[in-house]
Amino acid sequence: MALTTAMLSSVVLALFSLVAVGQAQLSTTFYRNSCPTALTIVRQQVDSILASNPNLAGGLQRLHFHDCFVRGCDASVLLFSNSSTNQEKDAQPNQNSLRGFQQIDQVKSALEAACPGVVSCADILAIVARDATVKAGGQTWPVLLGRRDGTVSLASEALAALPSPLLNLGQLIQNFAAVGLNASDMIVLSGAHTFGRARCGPVLNRLYNFNGVNGQTDPSMDSTLAANLKKQCPPNDVTTIITMDSSPNVFDRTYFKQVINREDFSPQMLHSPP
Repeated sequence: MALTTAMLSSVVLALFSLVAVGQAQLSTTFYRNSCPTALTIVRQQVDSILASNPNLAGGLQRLHFHDCFVRGCDASVLLFSNSSTNQEKDAQPNQNSLRGFQQIDQVKSALEAACPGVVSCADILAIVARDATVKAGGQTWPVLLGRRDGTVSLASEALAALPSPLLNLGQLIQNFAAVGLNASDMIVLSGAHTFGRARCGPVLNRLYNFNGVNGQTDPSMDSTLAANLKKQCPPNDVTTIITMDSSPNVFDRTYFKQVINREDFSPQMLHSPP
């Protein structure tokens, strides 16, 4: 069951609004003359990547989001740290969490073989996120192209900018507003968790130590969900990876349905209600 066109359009507009200042002259035909096969090459690479690892679709989309939320969509999340500076990818929300770096390198290599030095990494992240979403069952959208790659990447900025799973609703609204997104944008973008995954760590307190009471489970959590999570996440297990809805490799509306029924968890659900 695909997301509605209106919802998908909201996702696209929300992501586009994160494009950095100075990159406003974007076009869907930016590479028409300089690299006419660019979109085909990316789609073929994404198809190949997801054929062997379908659960990476969410990771590739998330990589684009985490890039865009810091300094706009400029591929700064791909830069490596050096002896004096920690880059975005080494910030706590990203370290040992973001996936897909090798796959982006694979796509970049294919494009370089066809059109050396033409397609920016920032555009690659945007196209890959779209194609991965479509491959997982989502609707397509036109990707505006012509972004320039950034040269500044700071772990401190990523830590300050990226939404924390510990924020309450009001704090999340403020966090998204800081990058020009309203509450509706935030809610729609949270739908990307339909093929999201998380570690057990952030949910343990709700399962075993709610409000600091040893052995207490958050009473607002659906009892069946709580029981299933306890089977997957025993006490003190902070590393096991669990899925955020019952169709983790498909881009559909299951996430929203299960959140409404309190049968799901998400960054907004990993703490007691505000």
